[in-house]
Amino acid sequence: MSILEMKVPSPGESISEVEIAEWLVADGDYVEKDQAIAEVDSDKATLELPAEESGIITLKAEAGDAVKVGAVVCLIDTSAPRPAGATPVVKTEAAAPKVEEKPNPMPAKEVAPAKTDNKSNYATGTPSIAASKIANENNVPIQKIQGTGRDGRITKQDVVAAMAAGFDASATQGWGGTRDTETAKMSMLRRKIASRLVSVKNETAMLTTFNELDMKPIMDLRNKYKDKFREVHGVNLGFMSFFTKAVTEALNLFPQVNSMLDGDQMISHNYADIGIAVSSPKGLMVPVVRNAEQMTLAQIEAEIKRLAILARDGKISIDDMTGGTFTITNGGVFGSMLSTPIINPPQSAILGMHNIVERPVAINGKVEIRPIMYLALSYDHRIIDGKESVSFLVKVKEMLENPSKMIFGAKEPEEVLLNL
Repeated sequence: MSILEMKVPSPGESISEVEIAEWLVADGDYVEKDQAIAEVDSDKATLELPAEESGIITLKAEAGDAVKVGAVVCLIDTSAPRPAGATPVVKTEAAAPKVEEKPNPMPAKEVAPAKTDNKSNYATGTPSIAASKIANENNVPIQKIQGTGRDGRITKQDVVAAMAAGFDASATQGWGGTRDTETAKMSMLRRKIASRLVSVKNETAMLTTFNELDMKPIMDLRNKYKDKFREVHGVNLGFMSFFTKAVTEALNLFPQVNSMLDGDQMISHNYADIGIAVSSPKGLMVPVVRNAEQMTLAQIEAEIKRLAILARDGKISIDDMTGGTFTITNGGVFGSMLSTPIINPPQSAILGMHNIVERPVAINGKVEIRPIMYLALSYDHRIIDGKESVSFLVKVKEMLENPSKMIFGAKEPEEVLLNL
């Protein structure tokens, strides 16, 4: 008998402990080399744990357990033969699409017995811990989800896919009136977020300044060029690229906003790594667009899309979320009119975007209806004075209300900004 001890790998520097979020296999299963066997939560991201060799697995930790980096979480008997009829999950899933594509229905009948066997297993229709948590948080009826995991188990990917497909409102359950309560342990990621938010409130002199933005110039520019922009660059032209570009130009003019404190030292950056807050099934995450000051609008849009997809699918890495110098968060997508965003440490400022509402405003002595967005800049008053914070936000406003100002000294028309 040859036993392999699988230990928790280090997800990154300064991380000494992780939490077993979900086992993707059961105790005693035969696993293939490189097959994902578990998902582990660190205080920064969720990572998959692949099997190092093929064999029979013995679990040494339960879902929800906190384990040290380097600790043994399972054993794999590499000398064990594959059980008869135990076809690797990957191969079974790969064969399914081919069966549907063939005009001959006979192969589909051969697959049917395997499905029948899976239904007899206790795991069929049973949600994993992560899947159950996401379903409860989003009011998704778990009984209406078809599990695609091993033996029909419902995985978190199944719940995310069901949420994307949508549910009939009548299928969800409302208040039950039972006065029952539920207790669930906070994930390591959520505990870390909570700790960081409290420390920001306690350890920084946070202040927020506000302004209003007339979105009409950008909306007109976007409506005029969005089709050609998509045709040339292969990505949609959204508002976030405009805001990111305006922020990078303003940071160049006000470097204090792009600085951070380290003890009694002030560290200023001559680059702009912009964190973009995105919503994911795990909660709010802040992936970072590196060297955004050197990017075109198309490059910014493509990078934001790539990072958002990774966050949505739970595949974003720790490196993608560390090292930002400034953050942008958009509460407007959820309907927020005004808020005071909390600084993302160790950064010194964060820009909050909000919903766009048509409001009466005075334009050249006349009242006009314009699409207005309220902007909020929260900043650490220990390092950024009121003059710099207000001037920074006013500069962002000016560039967004006159997009051609985003390219200083440019003599070409608006198409130069869009790189068309």
